[in-house]
Amino acid sequence: MNFDLLTRYLDSMDEEYGVKGLEVIVSKDHEVVYRHQAGYSDYDLKVPVDGSEYYYFYSCTKVVTMTAMMQLIEAGKASLYDPISKYLPEWEYVSVVNDGRFAEDPAMNPTLREPSHFAKNQIRVIDCMAMMAGLTYDTKNEAIQNLLKEKPNATTREVIAALAKVPLIYEPGTRFRYSLGHDVVAALIEVISGERYGEYLKKHIFEPLGITTLTCRPTEEEKKRLAAMYTYDYEKNRIVPIPVTYGFDLSPEYESGGATLCGSAYGYFTVIDALANGGVGANGNRILKEETVMLFTHSVTTDAALDDFHKLGRLEYGYGLGVRVKINSFMGCAPAGEFGWDGAAGGYCSINPFDHIAIVYVQHVMNFGEVYRAVHPRVRDLVYECLEKN
Repeated sequence: MNFDLLTRYLDSMDEEYGVKGLEVIVSKDHEVVYRHQAGYSDYDLKVPVDGSEYYYFYSCTKVVTMTAMMQLIEAGKASLYDPISKYLPEWEYVSVVNDGRFAEDPAMNPTLREPSHFAKNQIRVIDCMAMMAGLTYDTKNEAIQNLLKEKPNATTREVIAALAKVPLIYEPGTRFRYSLGHDVVAALIEVISGERYGEYLKKHIFEPLGITTLTCRPTEEEKKRLAAMYTYDYEKNRIVPIPVTYGFDLSPEYESGGATLCGSAYGYFTVIDALANGGVGANGNRILKEETVMLFTHSVTTDAALDDFHKLGRLEYGYGLGVRVKINSFMGCAPAGEFGWDGAAGGYCSINPFDHIAIVYVQHVMNFGEVYRAVHPRVRDLVYECLEKN
């Protein structure tokens, strides 16, 4: 294997796009075959990226949340097909908007007063995992905002209870919309396990894998390690610094199953590497059975739901149990069944449990669409090309 092509590409990211700092880690059969840092971790561009930096992983968190939920399902404490009202009773009777345009337009979010009717279907665990529950990603809705005015320190469980008041945008299980479904899963994890979401991750995933650099609640000392944050400025047509690095925080007590994780690239990679190797970490500890990991390699979305997902531009993929799943083996270099996800600051993971290949890419740039359209697929394909080179 020869990774010169990948290194040249990564080293060109500043000149090509203005990305000031990044890290990539690749493993095959638990062996880290490639690790490369480029650029700087500070705003003054004086401190080179060295792997000790912390990042907000945003939606890359979702892969870890799905791992936690599948642990509980594997243990027989829940089923994919359980109605979520079995654990979250306020979700037993939910409403669906009368206007079908909400399902078609990703910019439309319902209000509490939207004309609606009772849902025919119960929302199931699998619907929340597969983003087919009828939810949106509107954290500014009245139900949540009214709760936060009354209880500024509202917990995950309290926020998700308030969310149940908002009408769904389609009948559960029929369409796809990227949403707060995984935040609902975090609440499910809390009720089913009897542990706070973050504590559950620490006890059942991070500690077994020997991870000490992943957290839902970075301390002030850990925040000092955060890499500089940037955003794409559409008016200036370039990447510019953001003076404050921030996470996904609705309240000081809220832990988002969709976006809460913070930590080092290697800490996050350690989870991804375990999933790529049948649920066993490099230290020999198992977090999932191999047959459970393989459930992530199947798409859940079909028909209208798959069409909805393809509107995001990922035509090689369907959407499965909280992850994108490659369904077209002729597009790109990864095999069908490769899965993973990405995050709002440009983080990315790719998991190939067939060939035991794990890829993690991290940067700290918000609102940068090119990273999803071009950079992530290019990094993935270069990894496979480089693995085959002598």
